[in-house]
Amino acid sequence: MINSRKLEDLLPPVKVRVEEFLASAKLAGIDLLVTSTYRDNASQDALYAQGRTTVGRIVTNAKAGQSWHNYRCAVDVVPVVAGKPRWDVKDSVWQEVGRLGKAAGLEWAGDWKRFREYPHFQYTGGLTLAQLQQGAKIA
Repeated sequence: MINSRKLEDLLPPVKVRVEEFLASAKLAGIDLLVTSTYRDNASQDALYAQGRTTVGRIVTNAKAGQSWHNYRCAVDVVPVVAGKPRWDVKDSVWQEVGRLGKAAGLEWAGDWKRFREYPHFQYTGGLTLAQLQQGAKIA
Protein backbone atom coordinates (compact mmCIF):
# COMPACT_ATOMS: atom_id res chain seq x y z
CA MET A 1 0.00 0.00 0.00
CA ILE A 2 1.17 3.50 -0.83
CA ASN A 3 0.13 6.57 1.14
CA SER A 4 2.80 9.07 0.22
CA ARG A 5 3.68 12.38 1.84
CA LYS A 6 6.16 13.38 -0.87
CA LEU A 7 5.43 16.41 -3.03
CA GLU A 8 7.26 14.67 -5.88
CA ASP A 9 4.35 12.25 -6.07
CA LEU A 10 1.96 15.04 -7.09
CA LEU A 11 1.33 16.01 -10.72
CA PRO A 12 3.57 18.96 -11.72
CA PRO A 13 0.75 21.58 -11.87
CA VAL A 14 -0.41 20.46 -8.43
CA LYS A 15 3.09 20.33 -6.96
CA VAL A 16 3.86 23.91 -8.03
CA ARG A 17 0.72 25.20 -6.31
CA VAL A 18 1.33 23.17 -3.15
CA GLU A 19 4.91 24.44 -2.93
CA GLU A 20 3.65 28.03 -3.22
CA PHE A 21 1.02 27.30 -0.55
CA LEU A 22 3.55 25.81 1.90
CA ALA A 23 5.98 28.69 1.33
CA SER A 24 3.30 31.33 1.92
CA ALA A 25 2.17 29.55 5.10
CA LYS A 26 5.74 29.55 6.39
CA LEU A 27 6.02 33.29 5.63
CA ALA A 28 2.80 33.80 7.62
CA GLY A 29 4.35 31.94 10.57
CA ILE A 30 2.33 28.76 10.07
CA ASP A 31 4.33 25.54 9.91
CA LEU A 32 2.43 22.89 7.93
CA LEU A 33 3.14 19.17 7.85
CA VAL A 34 2.11 17.28 4.71
CA THR A 35 0.30 14.14 5.84
CA SER A 36 -0.79 12.75 2.46
CA THR A 37 -0.27 13.30 -1.25
CA TYR A 38 -0.68 10.24 -3.50
CA ARG A 39 -2.66 7.21 -2.29
CA ASP A 40 -2.99 3.97 -4.18
CA ASN A 41 -6.37 2.23 -4.31
CA ALA A 42 -5.57 -0.19 -1.47
CA SER A 43 -4.64 2.69 0.84
CA GLN A 44 -7.76 4.60 -0.13
CA ASP A 45 -9.98 1.60 0.59
CA ALA A 46 -8.26 1.09 3.96
CA LEU A 47 -8.91 4.74 4.82
CA TYR A 48 -12.53 4.42 3.68
CA ALA A 49 -12.98 1.38 5.95
CA GLN A 50 -11.90 3.42 8.98
CA GLY A 51 -14.90 4.07 11.19
CA ARG A 52 -16.99 1.70 9.11
CA THR A 53 -15.48 -1.77 9.31
CA THR A 54 -12.26 -0.92 11.18
CA VAL A 55 -11.49 1.09 14.32
CA GLY A 56 -11.39 4.88 14.21
CA ARG A 57 -13.54 7.74 13.10
CA ILE A 58 -14.73 8.25 9.54
CA VAL A 59 -12.28 10.53 7.74
CA THR A 60 -13.33 10.12 4.09
CA ASN A 61 -16.34 9.34 1.97
CA ALA A 62 -14.16 8.38 -1.00
CA LYS A 63 -13.58 4.76 -1.98
CA ALA A 64 -10.69 3.72 -4.22
CA GLY A 65 -10.76 5.67 -7.48
CA GLN A 66 -13.05 8.33 -5.99
CA SER A 67 -10.37 10.44 -4.28
CA TRP A 68 -8.30 13.19 -5.84
CA HIS A 69 -5.37 11.65 -3.94
CA ASN A 70 -5.64 8.58 -6.21
CA TYR A 71 -4.87 10.83 -9.19
CA ARG A 72 -1.97 12.76 -7.58
CA CYS A 73 -4.05 15.96 -7.40
CA ALA A 74 -4.51 16.44 -3.65
CA VAL A 75 -2.61 17.15 -0.46
CA ASP A 76 -3.57 16.92 3.20
CA VAL A 77 -1.79 19.14 5.72
CA VAL A 78 -1.89 19.88 9.42
CA PRO A 79 -0.48 22.84 11.36
CA VAL A 80 2.45 22.05 13.64
CA VAL A 81 2.33 23.80 17.01
CA ALA A 82 5.21 23.45 19.48
CA GLY A 83 6.67 20.66 17.33
CA LYS A 84 3.49 18.55 17.22
CA PRO A 85 0.77 18.15 14.58
CA ARG A 86 -2.41 19.80 15.85
CA TRP A 87 -5.69 19.04 14.10
CA ASP A 88 -7.55 20.75 16.93
CA VAL A 89 -6.13 24.24 16.39
CA LYS A 90 -8.57 27.14 16.48
CA ASP A 91 -10.86 27.65 13.52
CA SER A 92 -9.13 30.98 12.83
CA VAL A 93 -5.86 29.15 12.13
CA TRP A 94 -7.61 26.78 9.70
CA GLN A 95 -9.32 29.75 8.03
CA GLU A 96 -5.91 31.35 7.42
CA VAL A 97 -4.50 28.05 6.15
CA GLY A 98 -7.49 27.77 3.82
CA ARG A 99 -7.06 31.33 2.59
CA LEU A 100 -3.38 30.71 1.81
CA GLY A 101 -4.14 27.48 -0.05
CA LYS A 102 -6.80 29.16 -2.15
CA ALA A 103 -4.46 32.08 -2.88
CA ALA A 104 -2.03 29.52 -4.33
CA GLY A 105 -4.71 28.23 -6.70
CA LEU A 106 -5.91 25.23 -4.71
CA GLU A 107 -9.47 24.26 -3.85
CA TRP A 108 -9.98 23.95 -0.08
CA ALA A 109 -12.27 21.25 1.28
CA GLY A 110 -12.91 23.48 4.28
CA ASP A 111 -15.30 25.39 2.00
CA TRP A 112 -17.29 22.30 1.04
CA LYS A 113 -20.92 22.15 2.15
CA ARG A 114 -20.86 18.38 2.64
CA PHE A 115 -18.08 16.58 4.51
CA ARG A 116 -16.03 19.70 5.22
CA GLU A 117 -12.39 18.67 5.55
CA TYR A 118 -10.00 21.39 6.70
CA PRO A 119 -6.72 19.51 6.00
CA HIS A 120 -7.58 18.73 2.34
CA PHE A 121 -6.53 20.81 -0.69
CA GLN A 122 -6.71 19.85 -4.35
CA TYR A 123 -6.10 21.11 -7.85
CA THR A 124 -8.43 19.73 -10.51
CA GLY A 125 -7.43 21.75 -13.56
CA GLY A 126 -11.16 22.14 -14.22
CA LEU A 127 -11.63 18.39 -14.62
CA THR A 128 -14.06 16.15 -12.79
CA LEU A 129 -13.28 12.84 -11.13
CA ALA A 130 -15.28 11.13 -13.87
CA GLN A 131 -13.00 12.67 -16.50
CA LEU A 132 -9.89 11.51 -14.60
CA GLN A 133 -11.38 8.03 -14.26
CA GLN A 134 -11.78 8.00 -18.06
CA GLY A 135 -8.10 8.89 -18.55
CA ALA A 136 -8.18 12.70 -18.89
CA LYS A 137 -4.98 14.45 -17.81
CA ILE A 138 -4.54 17.69 -15.87
CA ALA A 139 -2.40 20.16 -17.75
